[in-house]
Amino acid sequence: MTTQQSEAVPEEPSVELGKPDEFEQRPHREVRLVMVGLVITMLLAMLDNLIVGTAMPTIVGELNGAEHMSWVVTAYTLATAASTPIWGKVGDLYGRKGSFLVSIAIFLLGSALSGLSQTMDQLIAFRAVQGLGAGGLMVGVMSIMGALVLPRDRGKYQGMFAAVMALATVGGPLIGGFITDHLSWRWTFYVNLPLGAIALAFVVVVLKLPKVRSNAKIDYFGAVLLTVGIVSAVLITTWGGHEYAWGSKQILGLGALGVASLIGFCYVEQRVAEPVLPLKLFRNRNFTMVSIIGFIVGFSMFGAVTFLPTYQQIVQGASATNSGLLLMPMMFGMLVVSLVVGQAITRTGKYRIYPIIGTAVMAGGSLLLSTLSVDTTSFASSCYMVVLGAGMGFLMQVTMLVAQNSVEMKDMGVASSSATLFRTIGGSFGVALFGTLYINQVNDSIKALPPETLAKMAQGGGEGMSAMNPATLKQLPADVLNAYQHGISNGMHTVFLWGTVISLVAVVAALFVREVKLRGGADAAEAKAEAALEGAL
Repeated sequence: MTTQQSEAVPEEPSVELGKPDEFEQRPHREVRLVMVGLVITMLLAMLDNLIVGTAMPTIVGELNGAEHMSWVVTAYTLATAASTPIWGKVGDLYGRKGSFLVSIAIFLLGSALSGLSQTMDQLIAFRAVQGLGAGGLMVGVMSIMGALVLPRDRGKYQGMFAAVMALATVGGPLIGGFITDHLSWRWTFYVNLPLGAIALAFVVVVLKLPKVRSNAKIDYFGAVLLTVGIVSAVLITTWGGHEYAWGSKQILGLGALGVASLIGFCYVEQRVAEPVLPLKLFRNRNFTMVSIIGFIVGFSMFGAVTFLPTYQQIVQGASATNSGLLLMPMMFGMLVVSLVVGQAITRTGKYRIYPIIGTAVMAGGSLLLSTLSVDTTSFASSCYMVVLGAGMGFLMQVTMLVAQNSVEMKDMGVASSSATLFRTIGGSFGVALFGTLYINQVNDSIKALPPETLAKMAQGGGEGMSAMNPATLKQLPADVLNAYQHGISNGMHTVFLWGTVISLVAVVAALFVREVKLRGGADAAEAKAEAALEGAL
């Protein structure tokens, strides 16, 4: 089948989406103005997880669902993963601005509904709606930037992205903790609404991109098969060994469904005109390697952000606000290193060394965090988080940069969505697998208590362990509280020990990344030829 061409009707001189090799560099002033709208949207996306993560212990305590804590994040990330490739392809075929605005609107609708949730099931469902919109936020930001700025020049604009990262990493945990302590956890979702309204207005007024019409059809069948495969795999990691035995018919059935769906997906993608995830991209070694690395970065980052606040609040005795502050070292390490690396890449055009250093440092940070115990001081855990954050800082921008540099302009949205997709899938797997390991460790510690102590625990906790939060834990007998704290510490040890093992896989992948000249100025044609040669090899 032949790929159907898009017909672009530009509103003004701009990049024509859907044409493979055309790129019009805009004046720096115009690009910087556009970047302001993009970083506001990035702030919207980044703040959500940081704010909600800090409030999570209080949320699950009020809604009586500690055993479903990971699903608040998993539902969000699963929906994000399922929608990400579709948003990228829709942007390539029909225009990035329109799809970008729609994704923001859906994200805000999900935020409002999440704040209105009355049960854990409602919260999980509405977080999925929020995730559907979130799938288009980062894809939109990165693909629009990729269409406006050549890879070699993107470091010049990373200062703006670094500023919003600083605001989000410093302000997110603080806002989440303050809202949880002084208002209501529901405002951790409502706070997205005014910020989202500003982002919508700014993007509508400032961002000018060509209108695109296309007769090509979205590969919905492929998207459904990919979604089924992803959901099946995440459900296996979530339920295996916890809800169902690993050899149970439920787990084996999910495994068979997932494998069949992914095989069907590969078959379909080779035969449709506009595949939602073109398999030809994986012929490029760099694209494949950074996809693996991005998966593992998401795996480690989501696991840390989800479970560290619980450890800090229940084991180290921090308030919700203070636990937000205690996450800052990890975010600060990521911010500073990301900014320095971006500037270095712009000056030199070289990037291969950074994934190697980053994956090794990330593995070291995970190993340090695996030593967390009930006696670990806040200063020591903060130092460990700085190391983990620094490792991520080497990788966050580089993986997207290399992915975009590995494809033609017509596939910029697909490349951006693919890089985001693998990071999101990694986050889904990380939270699901880590959540299962974590809950099992906590439950094992509680089950080891004498029967009479368990009876006291039920009386003290009112609703049992599913309703535990920092406030109700203070009512428990000392021996029960001690067992619960040790269970959480053991869970953290298991979570980050596995994180270390997974990070070592990323180290191996980084060693296979090749140095391909970044597109930029007079080097564009030469870089294109090198990228084509890399794909052939």
